[in-house]
Amino acid sequence: MADPNSQSNITSIITNHISLDLRVDFGASVLRGFAVFDVASLQDGVTDFVLDTKDLKISKVEDKHTRQPLKFELGAAHPVFGSALSVKLPAPLKKGETLKDRVVVHYETSPNSSAIQWLLPEQTAGKEHPYLFTQCQAIHARALLPCQDAPGRKVTYSAVIRVPSPLTALMSAVAVGSALPDLTPNTLIYTFKQPVPICTYLIALAVGALESREIGPRTRVWSEKSMVDAGAFEFAETEEFIQVAEKVLGCPYLFSNTYDVLLLPPSFPYGGMENPNLTFCTPTLLAGDRSLADVVAHEISHSWTGNLVTNQTWEHFWLNEGFTVYTERRIAGNMYGEKVRHLKSIVGYKQLQRSVEQFGADSPLTALVPKLDGVDPDDAFSSVPYEKGFALLYYLETVVGGVDKFEKFLHSYINTFRYQSITTEDFKQHFLKFFTPLVDASVLNKIEWDVWFNKPGMPPVELHFDESLSNASQQLCDTWLKGGANATKDDIKGWHTDQIVVFLDKLQAASTKNPLSVDTLKHMDSLYNFTVSRNSEIINRWYELCIASEHAEVFPHVVTFLTSQGRMKFVRPLYRALGNSTKGRELAVNTFKQHHKIYHSIAQKMIAKDLNVQL
Repeated sequence: MADPNSQSNITSIITNHISLDLRVDFGASVLRGFAVFDVASLQDGVTDFVLDTKDLKISKVEDKHTRQPLKFELGAAHPVFGSALSVKLPAPLKKGETLKDRVVVHYETSPNSSAIQWLLPEQTAGKEHPYLFTQCQAIHARALLPCQDAPGRKVTYSAVIRVPSPLTALMSAVAVGSALPDLTPNTLIYTFKQPVPICTYLIALAVGALESREIGPRTRVWSEKSMVDAGAFEFAETEEFIQVAEKVLGCPYLFSNTYDVLLLPPSFPYGGMENPNLTFCTPTLLAGDRSLADVVAHEISHSWTGNLVTNQTWEHFWLNEGFTVYTERRIAGNMYGEKVRHLKSIVGYKQLQRSVEQFGADSPLTALVPKLDGVDPDDAFSSVPYEKGFALLYYLETVVGGVDKFEKFLHSYINTFRYQSITTEDFKQHFLKFFTPLVDASVLNKIEWDVWFNKPGMPPVELHFDESLSNASQQLCDTWLKGGANATKDDIKGWHTDQIVVFLDKLQAASTKNPLSVDTLKHMDSLYNFTVSRNSEIINRWYELCIASEHAEVFPHVVTFLTSQGRMKFVRPLYRALGNSTKGRELAVNTFKQHHKIYHSIAQKMIAKDLNVQL
């Protein structure tokens, strides 16, 4: 299948393995070296090997065996998809013919690579050494290395990374031995291998002054010295998450029995990134009470739903994220009870409503399977594939008779499609094949597949969740809508974080047309201390509520939060809220223009669009 977001010729020839040899140059903010490709032809008479690149400087291409140069051409640059690198093969290939360890591309990344964030020492916690980390999802791997940057093809890879001493290099792969001295003075060599076939968007690299702490039989937490112990405490449940996921999905963890977590600097734009063997996480998860560790459960779930079974193109992204949200919540249900799973589902459904409202109910980007021909997948990013995908799977769970029956389907799904990239139609046909002998045909025939997959807006059916834990949130919301006269500081004592989140979500929804008074918000904060909370999920919602009421005394705290981390889940809605505020519009624009360089390039691009400003 052709990929609408790739210029590579993946229907003619595929990459089986990539060997990288890269030197990290912090002075120039570039990686330079070469990539060696093992390729296999899918057709007779293939003469060219076409790779995706973006802002890469290609110095030469050669045949590793003969050392003879290979002709190449770098196509015109597309602003989103980059430039196609077309390499003339040593000879035409027959169908099934391979070239192992032959095609070598020498290249250098751009200092402005969209895949790499370079941090100066003063931008790190330790303030002594520089730092870099990559983020390749969705289509930024081509800005890190020439590759067939399409999730429909998977590769194994190995790497030799040369970094300044005393820094540590980590990758989405297994380290081979210890660091060795390079011939270049004050340089260390790190070697890695990834034997499990993965998509190129999962190739990841981080380099910095890093330390680790062991938190389980197959897990270490890595971070800068000042954060590593906090990360070890916060993510102590990781091994239990893995074990529950193995049970729910009916398949062992297959990535070399290593699951490490890297707690990144605050500018990381996501909550987490499921890079194999090395999940990246944001420090906004450091609530001090493990209340936000479900993000790690989410990334662990991706080890099966996304990394093993993958969307074939970004149009089918819900297959990664919907299944992962479903699994993450099943982990929560197994560990903390079904009522917690349902509470988290209520929170997620609200996020889906907000995304649909933001895009517009008729926006094609709110369809579960959007058309992305010519569209930057970053522009389509929202909670829709996560929460609408979860909604479909939860609905199907109710249709087929509950959790236990659906879990057996999950086992079959993972074990049938592992190591593959699939489409929504593949999922649908497997579901019907599995359940047709088990469920009455009239029940299955009621599933409106086309509406679920292709119609924009909210799901076509009403979903029902257990509201036992959210009823108290609604009652407290009602109290504050009446002014909060009877509220006390003990109202939320002992509450689950998501109960507070539901309370704030309900307040926000109820006060859309009639915002709460500033006096009411001050009274609420005097009881609950939301402004100084360490929980980023609570802070984010509280600040949005305050901005809607033009509570300007809170605005300096909002700016501090916006400039202390770069997680798009938080900074984008807060910038939008300030931008729409009478008192906050100028503050939003000035804050972003002054501090935009602290954010990852993906976040910069999206916030600029949200505020309609030019950098």
